[in-house]
Amino acid sequence: MGFEELLEQVGGFGPFQLRNVALLALPRVLLPLHFLLPIFLAAVPAHRCALPGAPANFSHQDVWSEAYIPREPDGTLSSCLRFAYPQALPNTTLGEERQSRGELEDEPATVPCSQGWEYDHSEFSSTIATEWDLVCEQKGLNRAASTFFFAGVLVGAVAFGYLSDRFGRRRLLLVAYVSTLVLGLASAASVSYVMFAITRTLTGSALAGFTIIVMPLELEWLDVEHRTVAGVLSSTFWTGGVMLLALVGYLIRDWRWLLLAVTLPCAPGILSLWWVPESARWLLTQGRVKEAHRYLLHCARLNGRPVCEDSLSQEAVSKVAAEERAVRRPSYLDLFRTPRLRHISLCCVVVWFGVNFSYYGLSLDVSGLGLNVYQTQLLFGAVELPFKLLVYLSVRHAGRRLTQAGTLLGTALALGTRLLVSSDMKSWSTVLAVMGKGFSEAAFTTAYLFTSELYPTVLRQTGMGLTALVGRLGGSLAPLAALLDGVWLSLPKLAYGGIALLAAGTALLLPETRQAQLPETIQDVERKSVPTSLQEEEMPMKQVQN
Repeated sequence: MGFEELLEQVGGFGPFQLRNVALLALPRVLLPLHFLLPIFLAAVPAHRCALPGAPANFSHQDVWSEAYIPREPDGTLSSCLRFAYPQALPNTTLGEERQSRGELEDEPATVPCSQGWEYDHSEFSSTIATEWDLVCEQKGLNRAASTFFFAGVLVGAVAFGYLSDRFGRRRLLLVAYVSTLVLGLASAASVSYVMFAITRTLTGSALAGFTIIVMPLELEWLDVEHRTVAGVLSSTFWTGGVMLLALVGYLIRDWRWLLLAVTLPCAPGILSLWWVPESARWLLTQGRVKEAHRYLLHCARLNGRPVCEDSLSQEAVSKVAAEERAVRRPSYLDLFRTPRLRHISLCCVVVWFGVNFSYYGLSLDVSGLGLNVYQTQLLFGAVELPFKLLVYLSVRHAGRRLTQAGTLLGTALALGTRLLVSSDMKSWSTVLAVMGKGFSEAAFTTAYLFTSELYPTVLRQTGMGLTALVGRLGGSLAPLAALLDGVWLSLPKLAYGGIALLAAGTALLLPETRQAQLPETIQDVERKSVPTSLQEEEMPMKQVQN
């Protein structure tokens, strides 16, 4: 008897699993609130050099600024330069006399803003850019804040993936909650950019626990038939978080209070862990039979299954756990020791890099669409819902592999087509950006489900940790790739689309997992050799379907 048979006895989908999904909804909502927070936290409002004696109202400074601020080629006032000396305006008497003598023909000397900047506070009362003047020569530090955060997520993915396989999902989820709460509060109280960068990096490491633990903790209590439904249902909480961020950002315009608002919900999350069950699959792999038996009986009671201790005896559970106790504890090297796992791991890291790189590249770029930042964020969140429905239908009928490749291809095509659209066609550019965002979210949703099904139970957390590590590397590079617009305006979009296209091709090299039982051990994965993948994968699928 395997764990799937045990789960069938106690109920693979019922009130117990639905309660588990509901309890783990909060981490899914918190993730986009933090991951996409730079859209508001690091927003750069309109700005120009601070001028002595200038009017206090930013919008009334245009006439005054003409004498002090040069214009860019597009006619707008410069944000980063000022004249070395005040210039006489052409429409003044002195200006007309000097113009008649030809004294205004030479380009006047300009200098950087030596006295700081004036910011337009009509949309944001405070951001980290206005707090520490992260503009012009310092704008790279503004982008780097997001990179530091995702670098922290990268490191945290490694740590939480390994530690949760060693010490359990539930215990490490508590660590993630507490760490996120403490470090988030420290970030909101930052007194310098260095302090903010350090605490946000560590916050990213703590939040990585949510990305690594939540999906497997849900998945390992679900039967084969309902994994897709629960996976797509759970991912809608991410979409809810994306749209909620637009509302919270609109209501709270100060970055410190905004950061506080998205951090404090960790407190009730810590209390909710009292009702979150440990993974019985993981307990059995560790030989902790009594605890697994207790959780299985609790699952049966909540699901209304007439299972008594005789039909689900501790001896029966012990037999299931007997094979797992001999399996040594996992390491990242185990993902590459055997041919099939090595093939899966290498393909997954490419797919996850492409998914993260394109998703965050699209999500963090909310400018140039003819909408304000709040409308764009709300639209980017709302478009995810129909694409999640598309994922649900596609993974059930076309399979995980084709869905993963297709959604990444759709992302690449949307980005590529947007490069061909004229800058005057704002509406078409907006439509393509929204389509690209939808496809990239669909790729993200599929990646979590697909990857969880590819790895065996003994290595599932470790495998998810590795793929999340490389994925967060893609996420950390996405904000920096936006700086490539200084080389060529379209280069960032070309980079996002090209990487998504590469990941789409790589996804086709992975085995299909539709209607397949979750592998328990490395041997379960290695029973099928890579060269004979297609014929051998179809056989167990047909057996399951029959």
